Amino acid sequence: MNWEALIPFVAVVVLVFFIGLWSSRKVHSSKSFLEGYFLGDRSLGGFILAMTMTATYGSASSFLGGPGVAYTEGLGWVLLAMSQVVTGYFVLMVLGKKFAIVSRKYQSITMVDFLKNRYRSTPVVLIASASIIIFLFFAMAAQWIGGARLIESLTGMSYVSALFIFALSVLIYVAVGGFRAVAVTDAVQGSIMFIGTLILLIATIVAGGGISNIIADLTAENPNLITPYGADGSLTPAYVSSFWILVGVGVIALPQIAVRAMSYRNTKSMHRAIILGTIVVGFIMLNMHLIGVFARPILPGIEVGDTVMPLLALEVLPPWVAGFVLAAPMAAIMSTVDSLLLLVSSTVVKDVYINYIKPNATRKHVQRLSISVTAILGIIVFLMALDPPDFIIWLNLLAFGGLEAAFIWPIVMGLYWKKGNKYGAIASMIVGIGLYVASNEFFPEPFGLHEIVLPVVCSFFAYVIASLVTQNSENHPV
Repeated sequence: MNWEALIPFVAVVVLVFFIGLWSSRKVHSSKSFLEGYFLGDRSLGGFILAMTMTATYGSASSFLGGPGVAYTEGLGWVLLAMSQVVTGYFVLMVLGKKFAIVSRKYQSITMVDFLKNRYRSTPVVLIASASIIIFLFFAMAAQWIGGARLIESLTGMSYVSALFIFALSVLIYVAVGGFRAVAVTDAVQGSIMFIGTLILLIATIVAGGGISNIIADLTAENPNLITPYGADGSLTPAYVSSFWILVGVGVIALPQIAVRAMSYRNTKSMHRAIILGTIVVGFIMLNMHLIGVFARPILPGIEVGDTVMPLLALEVLPPWVAGFVLAAPMAAIMSTVDSLLLLVSSTVVKDVYINYIKPNATRKHVQRLSISVTAILGIIVFLMALDPPDFIIWLNLLAFGGLEAAFIWPIVMGLYWKKGNKYGAIASMIVGIGLYVASNEFFPEPFGLHEIVLPVVCSFFAYVIASLVTQNSENHPV
């Protein structure tokens, strides 16, 4: 066990843990438990909003899986990954003021809550809730596996022991603290991610003898590693361009990201978060994926891509610095896990239980149920993660695509098109989810494009056509 690296690593995790517990005090003093627990009383400032979006979006796939694929594919994957730079910009610009105003008007706590009030349709709520629960379970399992792998590589513990430690630390402060704990700890974690990636990139360049030497080594091994097309030429212009929909524009439909657009204090906070979020996401994504490529000449022959990041940090940095830097991917993983866990919990409690089972539940009952459901969901994900797959990045991207196919048009068109109705939303969700599942199963990369493109395009037409055909039916414009 590498104690010199482990001590600063644990110190950062403990710091985040106590910040989460400290933040929980705000929940119990909040006028509305639900609004305090799930939205932080809609009071986030610009810096915290930017960092919570960045830390939630940056995850195990960004810090472990992404660099691992970049290690294999070369600079072409860096180009593809940089499509993520617009994430915060698009979410806050497209949803922005409109989403915040409408969600306050409807008193919406969750994204499904918004869909319920907008469309007044039980099928819309149930399809949306089922989509969140199913797809986010896969996304959460990927993150927990990533966190356990990181602890395992640093400490030498068994995978199961590492998974247990990770699960316990996340569950306690999320269950107790709610959204404010998540948001405040995300601000700390986002700062760690920013600093940690910069330190590791500089150390990697120095260890490789400078950028020119690293590029020369990559060229000597395989000239395709420094082209936009990937090591085997599989990153075609069509695929790279369409990937932008999955990790760029389509991110506005991810519930764990969209809910941030409900939670800021005022317009000034939103504008500040747009600028800060774009800068931080671009900086972190560029650095992490460059690190993955530059690691190839320094540590050749790594077979498990998810281990590139921790192995490189332990190789090129002093142990105590490596412990701090490895807290960056752990911060990303923990912040994503806590956000997803809270989102699924809010779906079960707010969108299903309170809406359809016990609408007149007391505050104390809701409080106990929310904490209990969060803990139970965490235990279920822990059990799912006991038998991990070989790769986590594709599991995470699969969840992204499913959520985007389900939600993008019911949210965007629901906000901006008054003629959109519940029939359009139902048609869009069914077509989007159905085509996405079918595309992944039977005809991957249709026309050379990523699997997300066809469901997004077809679900748009399904929304518009179904809404226009049923215009005589009851409509609920924003």
